[in-house]
Amino acid sequence: SITKERTEVILQGTSSLDPNDPAAVWEEYDFKCKPGDLKRRPCFITPYHYRLDWLMWFAAFQTYEQNEWIIHLAGKLLAQEEEALSLMATNPFAGRAPP
Repeated sequence: SITKERTEVILQGTSSLDPNDPAAVWEEYDFKCKPGDLKRRPCFITPYHYRLDWLMWFAAFQTYEQNEWIIHLAGKLLAQEEEALSLMATNPFAGRAPP
């Protein structure tokens, strides 16, 4: 069955010195095939799936305790690890200091 609501996990980072500042600008990491921007055309790679994007879809229905790999992924993104960044469609911090 298909759910009637769209639940998704969104990973964001900020360059703000104070992330709690209401003026802090949060920038989103885009995935290659995970639903995100509603104006982007869908990614079709039949019969294959981008595994990380597929896992992110399932993670949206559970807690982070049930998906500890998300914490590790976030750490790798914060450290600007090239292997993790290669799984993303965009890195909003490319050429800049890490978030």
